Amino acid sequence: MFHYIPDVVRKRMTYLEDLDRKHRLGNIPSQIRLRQVPRETGKFLAIMASLAPEGTYLEIGTSGGYSALWLALACRKLKRKLTTFEILPQKVRIASETFRTAEVEDIVELVAGDALEYLDDYRDISFCFLDAEKEMYRECYEKVVPNMTANGILVADNVISHTDVLKDMVEHALSDQRVDSVVVPVGSGLLLSVKR
Repeated sequence: MFHYIPDVVRKRMTYLEDLDRKHRLGNIPSQIRLRQVPRETGKFLAIMASLAPEGTYLEIGTSGGYSALWLALACRKLKRKLTTFEILPQKVRIASETFRTAEVEDIVELVAGDALEYLDDYRDISFCFLDAEKEMYRECYEKVVPNMTANGILVADNVISHTDVLKDMVEHALSDQRVDSVVVPVGSGLLLSVKR
């Protein structure tokens, strides 16, 4: 996957990395800051997605579409599709441009709106990446896990960088007998849960 990234995807990834860098430096208003994952997290996500069983692929929190591009690499390889949710109109606009210019609109469906209003409609979830507002992680987790396939994978971002907010949710996942979970020190810290 990583050795044959299409030029249009690589170009858009570089653009988003530069844009994110400017956001972090404060050169762009904070209300549209992308807060996207680092490259090593993107690669980890692509590998995990490529190992997931057949089923529904979801991303909760699209931002500018950077992580979805990594997931699209796995989906293209496996001939699967990804549905991604973004609530902020400014980010929906950037993500729409991302998927159009990277030529992944045949793989990635962008849903503009609150994922919590849609998650009950999805079954047989084989992969889910959770990277939204931290206060909604537990509710998203509880909507996704019951609808996951056996060996389905859920990855939640920022569990080390946001320990203060996510500690209870992480402890719940680590003790949840429906899944096997571990915290992985990649990027800002990832919770990796596999459905039993």
